[in-house]
Amino acid sequence: MIIKQFALLFVGTFFICLFVLMMQFVWQYVDAFIGKGLTLDILAQFFGYMALMMVPTALPLAILLSSLITFGNLGESSELTAIKASGISLMQTLRPLIFVVTAIALASFYFQNNIGPDSKKKMGQLFISMKQKSPELEIPEGIFYDGIPQCNIYVQHKDMKAGMLYGIMIYKMTDSYDDAAIILADSGMMQSTAEKKHLLLTLYSGEWFENMRQSSLADNATIPYRRETFWKKTILLDFDSDFNLADASVFGQNAQAKSLAQIKVDIDSLNQLYDSIGHKYYDEAKEYTYAIPNLEKADSLRTLQAVKSPDNNFDSIYARSGAEKQRMAVNNALAKVNQQMTDLDFKSLITSDGDYELRTHKIEAINKFVVALSCLVFFFIGAPLGAIIRKGGLGVPIIVSVLVFIIFYILDNSGYRMARSGMWSVWFGKSLATAVLAPTAAFITYKANNDSAVFNLDSYVNIGMWLLGMRRKRTVMGKEVIINDPDYVGDVAGLERLSEEVTQYAHDHKLKSPPNVVTVFFKYQPDHEVERITEELEAIIDDLSNTRDKMIITLLGHYPIVSEKAHTRPFDRRWLNITAAIILPLGAFLYFRMWRFRLRLLNDLRHIKQINSQLVERIHEEGLDDINRQTTH
Repeated sequence: MIIKQFALLFVGTFFICLFVLMMQFVWQYVDAFIGKGLTLDILAQFFGYMALMMVPTALPLAILLSSLITFGNLGESSELTAIKASGISLMQTLRPLIFVVTAIALASFYFQNNIGPDSKKKMGQLFISMKQKSPELEIPEGIFYDGIPQCNIYVQHKDMKAGMLYGIMIYKMTDSYDDAAIILADSGMMQSTAEKKHLLLTLYSGEWFENMRQSSLADNATIPYRRETFWKKTILLDFDSDFNLADASVFGQNAQAKSLAQIKVDIDSLNQLYDSIGHKYYDEAKEYTYAIPNLEKADSLRTLQAVKSPDNNFDSIYARSGAEKQRMAVNNALAKVNQQMTDLDFKSLITSDGDYELRTHKIEAINKFVVALSCLVFFFIGAPLGAIIRKGGLGVPIIVSVLVFIIFYILDNSGYRMARSGMWSVWFGKSLATAVLAPTAAFITYKANNDSAVFNLDSYVNIGMWLLGMRRKRTVMGKEVIINDPDYVGDVAGLERLSEEVTQYAHDHKLKSPPNVVTVFFKYQPDHEVERITEELEAIIDDLSNTRDKMIITLLGHYPIVSEKAHTRPFDRRWLNITAAIILPLGAFLYFRMWRFRLRLLNDLRHIKQINSQLVERIHEEGLDDINRQTTH
């Protein structure tokens, strides 16, 4: 049942996603084929190859959207609740679709490795051919038209029925403006030749002005020109309006047009080629640095050792030379350094091109696996989210899918650009999006399988406040109906005892000093004293909240909410503390966070002692403890 619902939705969403991706590509390059007079078969081939090229990108998005809608519908109609009530967990429900999505991921990899490269090559060939095709001849009225090579044509008026042009002005150029020809005609007619390689322009009643510049003339010589008046003149213009396929061999070098096996072979070839170039550059640099002309190799080594001898100090030799020799030596050294820098800059262009080619091939090899793996990642995001959101249809699922895909696209595109430019390693840049979304998918799946609240804002606020060490203020409200009066005598005794205990605790544990790293992370001893003090204090606060004295109620609201364990160790489990200590950035953060809690606890204990004194003084002033004793007797 679930596979049937998923399959129907997957087919529909796949074609919708494919159409959206194709339209995005079409709008980006619409100028390349609009107005070119392309036939339907050429356009059909182009869109067919484009669709094949977009299939791997459309598959993950279709899986995400269809799985969201499928489990959203099951949750909204309470079918998912009935499935869970029958003892079937969410992972058991997902199991058949996991096999289906795995098969789709394998098909995606096969498609990218076998069909996609050929589609990319054919589409690139068609795209370049369409861009190079001359546009359909549609000369507008009142403006200059430059669609014909080496010509600018102005037409004042057109008669569409008769096919006549009126008020014609033509600027015809070959090499430069100096040898341009200006043609004026009262009317004319333009026709295309049968082979669609030329335009036949017949002009009536006009004049022809043309410069007669020759290459032998000097620049300052007078440029002759000729003027011709004609009643009828025929001009043949080059205008190839036919569609010709470009050479496809150039697209074979593109890494996206290669299979995994071809990429592996080409990477080996590129490594061998650029390693040989690098060795050649290294040998040239070594020969240039230690070049000693007109000597055999053995003599060169002996001469080099003599030059490197401590007795030959270059500074002393330079100081003994005359001013003219010093100047010549400095100039020669600067010239050689500049020559070497220019040579190295030129060589760096070649080596950087080689590095770029290697990176693009490695990126494409990794991309085939990443795109296939993203199908599984998107499924484990979409299906659990659908089970949690419990909203079917095309509303909420489309919004969630678009947000997830935008995050994936931004991470993937950023990683791709950084890896292609060499700023990041290839594996890190191309796996960035998957590495970020895979833990997210695992977390959402875990929460959905355990029926945990993923979108409970309060829980995330509490976690954030715990990490940042924030806390809420205590609120104590006076009660309108009091059943039992407070035990003021016992509460006063308890407050005085707590004041002594908090003072002793702060003194014994030296809360001002930083905590011992070894004791905290590796040899922690249990400390429950603060928990006991807090428990007794909360009991006294709860008892005194039954009072009718507003001043006491106000003072109770000033008690801080004490963190009982944060000043002792980061986690309750020892292995978590050891792991945090090994992971240095996390351990450092938790250490300074704990030190901050120690200082805050010291301040809280002082505050508690101060409020205890104020409460005891208030109870004595009002004689509440005496009234309490009399009532007790």
